[in-house]
Amino acid sequence: MRIFSMHKYSYVALALCFFSFILWVIYQANTGQQTVFFQLVAAIPYGDKLGHFCLFGLLTLLVNFSLNFKTLRLGFTQLYLGSVLVSTFVIVEELSQFFIPNRTLDPLDLLADFVGILTFSLLSVYFQKSLEE
Repeated sequence: MRIFSMHKYSYVALALCFFSFILWVIYQANTGQQTVFFQLVAAIPYGDKLGHFCLFGLLTLLVNFSLNFKTLRLGFTQLYLGSVLVSTFVIVEELSQFFIPNRTLDPLDLLADFVGILTFSLLSVYFQKSLEE
């Protein structure tokens, strides 16, 4: 698949840029600032949950590509290292909202994050197999 044959460092750069964007969005939310992105999300039904799904799902896919689909074995299960790293970040970030006055800890946001991570991890399996062919 030609589209996925970018140089490894291109994936790393793309993942870092996307992660930086997510950090910027988190900063904006933590400080109570309004952006066009928040207005767009508010205008779409379930936009917040869809945003969580897409942001952290896509980050998962990019990090998995960046790490060349490296896996970890946990018991009988193999997990992508990128998926584990994004999951860890998501847990810390979502739970930190309990301590930030401008934020609300929402279990459904965490669920949307993990559904995105799981979905894009499954896409990672597909892309990894496609690249190996």
